[in-house]
Amino acid sequence: MASSGGYGDASQKIDYVFKVVLIGDSAVGKSQILSRFARNEFSLDSKATIGVEFQTRTLVIQHKSVKAQIWDTAGQERYRAVTSAYYRGAVGAMLVYDITKRQTFDHIPRWLEELRAHADKNIVIILIGNKTDLEDQRAVPTEDAKEFAEKEGLFFLETSALEATNVEEAFLTVLTEIFNIVNKKNLVASDDQANGNAASLSGKKIVIPGPAQVIPEKNRMCCRS
Repeated sequence: MASSGGYGDASQKIDYVFKVVLIGDSAVGKSQILSRFARNEFSLDSKATIGVEFQTRTLVIQHKSVKAQIWDTAGQERYRAVTSAYYRGAVGAMLVYDITKRQTFDHIPRWLEELRAHADKNIVIILIGNKTDLEDQRAVPTEDAKEFAEKEGLFFLETSALEATNVEEAFLTVLTEIFNIVNKKNLVASDDQANGNAASLSGKKIVIPGPAQVIPEKNRMCCRS
């Protein structure tokens, strides 16, 4: 029995479709995060993604049906040519690094730069430190990532696709933020139309309110019975 926000698309009316892109170095777990969210699966022998693929999942946010269309790309350099098409129409982005590989975190500014060059400037971005199940091999302190996220105005969460920790929360954070922005925009639109001022909508940019971080509470993560 699928509950609202379950896996697999129900035949309900879709109110919104939000495209979200996953970016970051190869082997940080982007595809695993996606399959955990879209199908609640984790595969130990996951192969490298070739080119681009996407999966969808429909959720209910504030009584509206939202279809999340999550795009996953290979982190390898040779696929970088797909960038502009990959980012087109994306309203959310997940920047993923591996907490056990410092280099993947050091590359995040470059990914962010690319994202900002190709995507809409109001895109909702979350920084994700994946593989918290490998805490004993941690090479990126949570503080470093938190500081970077605050400086850049990004949401931030640490996840484990393997243990399904915070994956759902990460997607919901992004999707709910997009939903709120779109709804504010719709409010503005209806106000303008009510004032007979629909023309002012053309080219209107949505402004995302300043930095907001979502940091998992440590106690919830470490002390599960």
